[in-house]
Amino acid sequence: MTHEELHLDAVVIGGGFGGCYALHRLRQLGLSTKLFEAGGSFGGVWHWNRYPGARVDSEMPAYQFNIPEVWKDWHWSERFPGDEELRRYFQHVDKVLGLSKDSFFHTLVEECQYNATTGRWTVSTDGGLRATCRYLVAATGSSHKKYFPAYPGLDTYTGQLVHSAAYPDNLDVTGKKVGVVGNGASGLQIVQELAKRDCELHVYIRNPVFAIPMNQRQVPPAEAEEMKGYYDALFDRCYQSNTGFPHNTRQQSVHAATAEERTALFDELWQRGGYSFLVSNYYDFLLDEKANSIFYDYWVRQVRARMTDTAKMDLVAPITQKYWVGTKRPSLEQDYYEMVDRPNVVLHDLKSAPITGFTPRGMATADGSHQELDVMVFATGYDAVTGSLVDLGIQDKHQVALRKKWEETGTMTHLGLMIPDVPNLFVVYGPQAPTSLANGPPFIEMEVDWICRAISKMREQGLSTVEPTLEAAEKWKEEVRMVSEYTLYPKTESWYMGANIPGKRREPLVYLGGIQRWWKSANEALQDWQGFETA
Repeated sequence: MTHEELHLDAVVIGGGFGGCYALHRLRQLGLSTKLFEAGGSFGGVWHWNRYPGARVDSEMPAYQFNIPEVWKDWHWSERFPGDEELRRYFQHVDKVLGLSKDSFFHTLVEECQYNATTGRWTVSTDGGLRATCRYLVAATGSSHKKYFPAYPGLDTYTGQLVHSAAYPDNLDVTGKKVGVVGNGASGLQIVQELAKRDCELHVYIRNPVFAIPMNQRQVPPAEAEEMKGYYDALFDRCYQSNTGFPHNTRQQSVHAATAEERTALFDELWQRGGYSFLVSNYYDFLLDEKANSIFYDYWVRQVRARMTDTAKMDLVAPITQKYWVGTKRPSLEQDYYEMVDRPNVVLHDLKSAPITGFTPRGMATADGSHQELDVMVFATGYDAVTGSLVDLGIQDKHQVALRKKWEETGTMTHLGLMIPDVPNLFVVYGPQAPTSLANGPPFIEMEVDWICRAISKMREQGLSTVEPTLEAAEKWKEEVRMVSEYTLYPKTESWYMGANIPGKRREPLVYLGGIQRWWKSANEALQDWQGFETA
């Protein structure tokens, strides 16, 4: 244990895209800055997620830093890179930018206390390292705090228990009975891969995943290099879009097209692969139930045509729509539907027979059956968006814990960037910003650049502290709620709404107004500190 104490201008918490970019930019401002990361290297979700088939579903070259000295010597080998390539990318970023020299790994932040007298933060870690700083940047991201369901008897289970975000490197499933609970992006990728192995795979499904073709392919080095001639245009498009993606958009309602025109467009985008099917399609599928159902009807026909087992089709692609397309996180797949159709894959319907508990040898369900399992994989996701942030032990200027505040009031931020009564704390890729519905890297760059402009303005004006007013946060919370109500998102139980964690407040955690509307508000606020108190 170290008892070292650092006195800094700024501390960054988290070593993913947000933390790496924040460290880089704050150092460019001339601020003495250190980064604390709980893991053993940079990468964020790509440090932790090493399960079979782990792969990003934002396509290259848009999913990377727009830093020329980083990208000029880096070539992506796939349209959608896997976790190993992404970890190599972060090693490259570190080598080029020299981030490690200002970073502490295996360092878990346990408490962040603000001293109103000194105007400084004290950040305490599990290893005894403490740092004081003027500016604190929480770049803990949306997907870090693992969620394990509290099933009865789970502590008695003697098989191997695995969470998708802590998947062991040497897990051999050959000849074993393997269970997978969780049917989101991680669950899909794990099932898609394990189904090819010599194992008996049991997949427990509560809701079918809405997955569209990835159309993965290799990218030759020459092509990757040639694409760099268009990077400025691609990145500019990312910054100017509502999603952070450079895709074409279509300002036409599905109802303004004939059935033949809709089918032609759907076919074109389906073949193109990736998120084009959603981002480049008719704009109103997330606003209008009838439009959404038209999307679903096309999707279900495409999926069922790829399968042979009718009972399995009815579970993973039911004729009757179970929830609105896009209101749970959509996923990309390569051969998921062919894989679950295989005879070594057994699908279990948790709607008709929920899990009732675990035994030493397996899992019991409400229909009275018991399945022996050698390995149990929980792809059950995270206490998303807010979980990692409140775990930092943040206390405001009145020594009130952020966790307690938000339990009482719900999530309260201004613009998803700052929190009332919490001076000089900046949040990256957190709640009440476009966050999880945006392509991460370009959106994170916009947030961090805003933070750096705010700090620069503080220094130019001789300000010690900046914090949002309660009135501004309440107004922004209402904006987040109001925009959400215009969409179909509140009609679905999802982690976007905080509904995946028992006991968690149900509220819109992501701003659904798009990047441009958020960016306009953020820039206007910074012009004259509108909605902020300064000292």
